[in-house]
Amino acid sequence: MMRFIFPMVLLVGAITRPVWAQEPPRGDAERGRLVFGACRTCHYTEPFMGHNNGPNLHRIFGKVAGKQSGFDYYSETFRQAQFVWTPKLMYVWLENPMAMFPGSSMMSLGVPDPQRRADLIEFLKRASVREAQ
Repeated sequence: MMRFIFPMVLLVGAITRPVWAQEPPRGDAERGRLVFGACRTCHYTEPFMGHNNGPNLHRIFGKVAGKQSGFDYYSETFRQAQFVWTPKLMYVWLENPMAMFPGSSMMSLGVPDPQRRADLIEFLKRASVREAQ
């Protein structure tokens, strides 16, 4: 009996893995640009645009959350943050921003669809490319 329980536990574990433990689907930056349309209400990705109601997301990957110079409207959650934005962390967070950081002032329900979220991350990666000096 015990030999059948162990494989069943592995199968259930594989089906119910949390989103942070899953490998995101392959994203497409052009589709992600369209997904980002809703985000433009508060965020820009072009460096010359500066901040809006939310911080500018140009080169967001590799930055410590909540610390962008010139943006003074971070919630306490992000002012106290000590983590660096990575594509995988952003992917997890964008599934449901308010569940991950309830004290955030970001007014978004997130991007629950995994493919659209992966597309958005690819778009943000493209916006994060550092130009040659």
